[in-house]
Amino acid sequence: MSTRKTTLFYAVLLAIASVAIGMVLAARLDLSPTSSAQPLTTAPPANSAPITGAIDATTFRNIAREMSPAVVNIRTESTPRTEELTEFFGGDDLLRRFFPDQGRQAPGARPRQRQQPQSQGAGTGFIIDAAEGLILTNNHVVENANKIEVAFYGDESDLEFEAKIVGRDPLTDSALIQLVKKPAGQLQQVRFGDSDQMQPGDFVVAIGNPFNFNHTVTVGVISALGRPFPVAPARSVNMLQTDAAINPGNSGGPLLNVRGEVVGINTAILSDRAQASNMGIGFAVPINLVRELVPQLRTGKVTRGMIGVQVQPVGAEAYEDLGLTNRTGAFVTAVTAGGPAARAGLKALDVIVEFNGKPVKNRDQLVEMVTRTRPGTTVPVKVLRDGGKSQSINVTIGELDLEAEAGGAAEEEESTVEESAGFGIQLDDITPDIARRLELPRSTSGAIVTDVDPGSASAQGGLRRFDVITQVNGQAVTSATDANKKLQAIPSGRLARILVLRGGQELGFAIRKD
Repeated sequence: MSTRKTTLFYAVLLAIASVAIGMVLAARLDLSPTSSAQPLTTAPPANSAPITGAIDATTFRNIAREMSPAVVNIRTESTPRTEELTEFFGGDDLLRRFFPDQGRQAPGARPRQRQQPQSQGAGTGFIIDAAEGLILTNNHVVENANKIEVAFYGDESDLEFEAKIVGRDPLTDSALIQLVKKPAGQLQQVRFGDSDQMQPGDFVVAIGNPFNFNHTVTVGVISALGRPFPVAPARSVNMLQTDAAINPGNSGGPLLNVRGEVVGINTAILSDRAQASNMGIGFAVPINLVRELVPQLRTGKVTRGMIGVQVQPVGAEAYEDLGLTNRTGAFVTAVTAGGPAARAGLKALDVIVEFNGKPVKNRDQLVEMVTRTRPGTTVPVKVLRDGGKSQSINVTIGELDLEAEAGGAAEEEESTVEESAGFGIQLDDITPDIARRLELPRSTSGAIVTDVDPGSASAQGGLRRFDVITQVNGQAVTSATDANKKLQAIPSGRLARILVLRGGQELGFAIRKD
């Protein structure tokens, strides 16, 4: 599958998977133009002082009056990528089904040049640098836009000012745009708060452009923290959840604390498909994630770290057998061949418990710590191996390539549809014919999984047919009989750490025996 088709396939797959959570998409609109802005060396300052004081009858009125001038309405135009969609779905039939007049001509008429329809979009943004005319918004508001226009609070003349994309970041769904020409008079910019301070129950204010109702103000509370929201294959952002009413058109607008400081970027809502409107559950990207990216957005490119591992949470009943005293760390299920982790010596079945001297609480925290680390940096990584042996490994961080990762994730997803099995398995020896068909190295010893029981208690463990088991609990497997003996020796209720070969890659699984 080509990279372009794979990427498009995954975009469609993500859209289908997000039926329950409706993105407040203002536009699905090309590549960003080159920025003329000078790069910042530091992130904008934020107020991390504790939020204290009483809420009174004028608190929210004052926030609306003071901060609305810093909020802008964004309108976009884009040309839908009909050629890509036509190619992907096969021919013009899909277009004719939904656009019956598309491509039809009167008999004998001269062929006419097809004109692409323009897609209109609307969203919200907020000014972060009045002198430079810089505005933060959601990536999905301006992505692929070939025209961006900005309107300001209190402007009764309906004037709109052209803007251009400076930088975009799909992983935080954030984008920085810049006014091509600023309006007369002084612009007002927002102040940044500290999203890490927010707690459930804290009052927040949303200002935006829902359904083109300009500068609508709504009030609510932080309903929950750390809600995972998918932004790319196998990647998510931990969102702030709020019941402040946000609707289509609010995308990219600020979520403010009671001091009128930005603590989030309103991004998505939970909605039914029929209404696509607010149901009291909205999501905002924590501003701390975006604020520190502003210097990179100014350059037009956001660079992130990667180490080349697949990790999953430590199981609730598995941590003791992995050598942990509590349920912390990140369990390594696969190591990318030739990647930074593989070169450093990390292995499948390792549990990463420290990264760069800081404890790893869980999988999501490790992913965040790695992506925030500058590529080329060498950091110590502490792992537990073989049931509790501590080892420190120095890993040189690589650079994350989202497009390549998305393509690989799509191919992996296609190849793991029937994934299942566990101790309810049948094993056989590796014959020369099997080794040839599976393209196994000549020195490979172990046992091949020939059948699985999807109803077994360990079916969720991840083993499947044609996996080659090479180790059980750190001990090498020489044959099917040997593998069965080692598996049978594990007491009921205890954990088996199983290392397998699949498609030329080592994978590790932690499976609890019934």
